[in-house]
Amino acid sequence: MTNIPISVQGYKRLEDELARLKSERPAIIQAIKEAREEGDLRENAGYDAARERQGMAEARIKYIESRLALYQVIDLDTLSGDKVAFGATVEVEDADSGESRTYTILGPDEADPAKGSISFLSPVGQALLGKEVGDEVSVDIPRGRVTYEVVDISFKGSKVL
Repeated sequence: MTNIPISVQGYKRLEDELARLKSERPAIIQAIKEAREEGDLRENAGYDAARERQGMAEARIKYIESRLALYQVIDLDTLSGDKVAFGATVEVEDADSGESRTYTILGPDEADPAKGSISFLSPVGQALLGKEVGDEVSVDIPRGRVTYEVVDISFKGSKVL
């Protein structure tokens, strides 16, 4: 994927996380140094924990740095339309149960299903892209195949974040 859409706010959060992780490097290195001075490294839980923390931080730094150049930063406050697209908030109704759900379509690095935002790359996100009010989509989700009817499409801008 050459361009990955991300909101201005999502991009800023990742930049802030990157800066925080980089600022933690000296403390992690110091913790490793102190743990190393305790002696035998084979049975040194403090050393192991510090090295694991360093590995996780470095992996996340690499990931964020590799993605920053790929992002297409989009201001959610400038979006509008009558079709489901990145930044849209979509209300769908389950055709079988009548249960209503609301999803905001965002990029993979800022989607948070617990808060109602899903990635445009997720099965539901992909099924909804390009749809209009009244359209039906069938999609396979963990509990099985479900059919949703698009009830409403709105663009709420940065208020959704």
